[in-house]
Amino acid sequence: MRNEHFVPATRAIAFTMKKGQIVRIIDVAGEQVADVVAYRSGDYSERLDPSVTMDALRVYKLGKNDVLYTNKYRPMFTIVEDTVECHDLFNSACRSEMYEFLYEKSNHRSCYGNLNEVLEKYEVPIPDQHYTVNFFMNTALSPNGRVAVERPLSKAGDYVSLRAEMDVVVGVSACPCEESVVNGFTCTPLRIEIC
Repeated sequence: MRNEHFVPATRAIAFTMKKGQIVRIIDVAGEQVADVVAYRSGDYSERLDPSVTMDALRVYKLGKNDVLYTNKYRPMFTIVEDTVECHDLFNSACRSEMYEFLYEKSNHRSCYGNLNEVLEKYEVPIPDQHYTVNFFMNTALSPNGRVAVERPLSKAGDYVSLRAEMDVVVGVSACPCEESVVNGFTCTPLRIEIC
């Protein structure tokens, strides 16, 4: 049985998964970043951790068959399908303070706020920051140490599919930043399929 969810542009959703279930995150229109967090059901001290994932894999580029790890170095997800293979493990969730700092905009929607809103129903404590895996985000590193965000490579209908390696609570935010190239200057929806 397949459950489908629609994530409106600039908003988020949360859901649970059992070990062995697969979630497909679909970029409906293309060039839309999906900020993803996840917590182990029954123990929210264990969460998806992008820096541990980089440490365990010894890479910063993800692709099919790669494992995503928790802060306790346990497998949380395995990538079983990936039509883009360009994702970001460096950047944490955008916050309203970021929009004030970079764009002089106050009270802007953010992935941090979005994820807090949708995870509340699962009683996930609000963290000081969400350290997300940013699917479809295109972060480029240069040899001189500069970091740049470039246009996503994802096209309409591209997707990544993850198999849960434990029972989890998941939050997915359709990043609300239209002020930069991060989402191609336009925020669009995501579709989520769970089976």
